[in-house]
Amino acid sequence: MTPHLHGLLPEDLASFLRSHDVNVRDAEARRVLAHVFGGKEGFPTARPVPKAVEEAVAHLTQRTKLEIVERGTDPSDGFVKYLFRLPDGAFAEAVRIPLEKAGKFTVCLSSQAGCAMGCDFCATGRLGLARSLEAWEIVAQFLAVRDEAPGEVTGAVYQGQGEPLHNYANVLRAAAILAHPCGGRISAKAITISTVGLVPAIRRYASEGHPYRLIISMTSAIEERRKRLLPVASAWSARELADAVRTYQQSAGGRVTIAWVVMGGINTGEDEVAALRELFAGVPLRINLIDVNDARPDGYRRASDEELAAFRDALRVLEVPVVRRYSGGAAKHAACGMLAAEVTQSGPASSSPRPA
Repeated sequence: MTPHLHGLLPEDLASFLRSHDVNVRDAEARRVLAHVFGGKEGFPTARPVPKAVEEAVAHLTQRTKLEIVERGTDPSDGFVKYLFRLPDGAFAEAVRIPLEKAGKFTVCLSSQAGCAMGCDFCATGRLGLARSLEAWEIVAQFLAVRDEAPGEVTGAVYQGQGEPLHNYANVLRAAAILAHPCGGRISAKAITISTVGLVPAIRRYASEGHPYRLIISMTSAIEERRKRLLPVASAWSARELADAVRTYQQSAGGRVTIAWVVMGGINTGEDEVAALRELFAGVPLRINLIDVNDARPDGYRRASDEELAAFRDALRVLEVPVVRRYSGGAAKHAACGMLAAEVTQSGPASSSPRPA
């Protein structure tokens, strides 16, 4: 299989070329990839690499870009959704998110085409899973968005299509490339991986000591309610998830972020607060409240201001920071839970990812 340059670290490129009898130095591999990830065509000219290395890279590797099918900007907040066509015809999406600091952006990345988790409130989950993305396809989303940004892209969040820990190896490889000085050149601490609660993968992540932030999408701490909202809860109980989170916190230190998709009349009661308090006793937490985004006429509704305020007041008993996170881009279906790989302008008649 021909490797793609967007999926390689310098040591990978050097090792691959040497396996094809190409005499390449580590510094030359670093220069080639720094040039490629810098968005430049051809090969380095300021400090050129040997012709033999250029020819080997040109003939033995790929450096194609993902096809951008559509871009959609939400005029209310500046979120920009990108729809990409993958090499096999499947679709994936990324979102450029403006940060509070002017001229700074982060990119919401997809790790899969579709998703196997089937969360009841999520449009991506209703697609089903087409396939997992290769590491280079994840990195290529970031590069495409970065190269068009009107300012500096300083971070990446795995909160697009798919369950990142369901595509563990490729997600972690892509994160390493994004954080590398010859790759995406962003801080490892500015890379966030979100999961709905794959317990064995969380434990593995904790044992491997990765530097990227991990967010746990809890949404409900009540066992039966959580099973209805997030089918993955049928595989691992809330108690098992809490134990895995505790292990991760002990490994990583600091507060663990719990994401809570707020649904009016569903998960804003004091029973949820009591369950959270019992499950995570002794674990330093931060709770991010995110309004549900469900475009279906009969879908989940957002909590009223009064209901949300009452829930936040009830959460004070936990004595942890509680933050209401803005989920922008709803007008372009670019908000959390709305990525369904839909073509909204001209394009193919069917835009859903191909079945596996």
